[in-house]
Amino acid sequence: MALPKDMRLKGHRTFHYIHRNSKNFHGKFMTFKVAKSNPEILSSHNFRNKSNKLRVAIAISKKVSKKAVDRNKIRRMLQEWLLTNIQEINNHKPYWLLVNLKLGDFCNDKNMLLEEFQDLMFQSRLIK
Repeated sequence: MALPKDMRLKGHRTFHYIHRNSKNFHGKFMTFKVAKSNPEILSSHNFRNKSNKLRVAIAISKKVSKKAVDRNKIRRMLQEWLLTNIQEINNHKPYWLLVNLKLGDFCNDKNMLLEEFQDLMFQSRLIK
């Protein structure tokens, strides 16, 4: 299941802002870039819903897996975890999150990937 539109990040200005103003959290398989939201950037993309809540982008390089099928499975798995574990209480946090997966052969071990994703979510204090 994909993320709802009001939780997605889009646009090159948004990603440029995240890269310049983010706090990084590193794990073995992935890195998190967390930045305070800036709704003025989204106004140039004609978003109707300019709410100030958590927005997420998950980027998986071709270096992780050459097959788009594998990259999409990983992305869907992480998005499903987000949807099931982020409660409405935590959804009001005004942060933007960019998840980058590092190079590695972890396609076979989804549990380790999900554990690290959860640990980084706790480290970044996006969930309690």
